[in-house]
Amino acid sequence: MLYSYRYRFLFVHLAKTGGTSVRTALDGYRWRDPLYYPQFLCRRLSGLLGRRLGVRIPRHAKAITAQEMLPKDVFESLFKFAFVRNPWDLQVSSWYHIARERPHLLEGIEDFDSFLHWKLEDPERPYHYIVDASIEPQWHSLMDFNGNQIVDFLGRYENLVEDYYEACRRIGLPKVPELPHKRQAKNRTDYRTYYTDYSYGLIEKHFRQDIDNLGYTFD
Repeated sequence: MLYSYRYRFLFVHLAKTGGTSVRTALDGYRWRDPLYYPQFLCRRLSGLLGRRLGVRIPRHAKAITAQEMLPKDVFESLFKFAFVRNPWDLQVSSWYHIARERPHLLEGIEDFDSFLHWKLEDPERPYHYIVDASIEPQWHSLMDFNGNQIVDFLGRYENLVEDYYEACRRIGLPKVPELPHKRQAKNRTDYRTYYTDYSYGLIEKHFRQDIDNLGYTFD
């Protein structure tokens, strides 16, 4: 999550949706915010005290976290935005990400079907933040306790560059930084080629809320 009081925006960073690129592009505006330095000092102090102060907002915190932590008038004044991604494509990206960053976690997993079974259905799989960052429906990060969307603008990973510039236009930034390309998987084929009937159905069931609320289909 990236919050700027001065420029009145809140970026909700969902895993594997191009968020690292967006954060990198907009991070400079955080330094110009008058609240940045008190926030920085509080985070450092909290770290020295074993995070017992509870002032650090996690990178992939949900929109409801900011709604609960910020004064109502401040939260409502912010331009809140996020990027979402086709859940079938997102899980292929997750597979590549884990293979690149934590390959030892995939030992004994022979194919993509086995990966999804292990990730989504294996009750004995231990929690790991890299694996579990993309296991919950994206919709849960965008809604309040009543299931209503509280994010003003949803960009699409499939239209990342254009939607990023649209978000910057709505924020009203004095100078729009270029969007870098971060953590892109290489040598990937079309995500649809990775799926069998079994794995297709697994995603359709597990991410039903994303499919219904975000309008995604397999094709």
